Amino acid sequence: MDDDKPITEQAMETITSAVEATKDAAITAVKKVRKAAKKVAKKVAPKKASKKKASKKSSKKAAKKSSKKAAKKVTKKVTKKTAKKSAKKTVKKSGKKAAKSKKKAGKAKR
Repeated sequence: MDDDKPITEQAMETITSAVEATKDAAITAVKKVRKAAKKVAKKVAPKKASKKKASKKSSKKAAKKSSKKAAKKVTKKVTKKTAKKSAKKTVKKSGKKAAKSKKKAGKAKR
């Protein structure tokens, strides 16, 4: 902690770094979810095609669309959760840091 910088500036820096970390975490989560959705789509698609007895091309397109929609929904949920969690953590951390810096300032005055 820099005693030279004001508390607000320090808090902003911690929040910015938390936002960047959240963004990176969300991106990796999205990639993992997409990969998992593709695997699921591959396993599910042939079964759906055999039940419908439709042409192969149309069933593949439908499976692709449904997997994409599912992936989008899951990624939205994951990103929301990670954003909320990281926001809570940063608020807690910045609050603790601000309290510590106030204590330091009080001791320095003595």
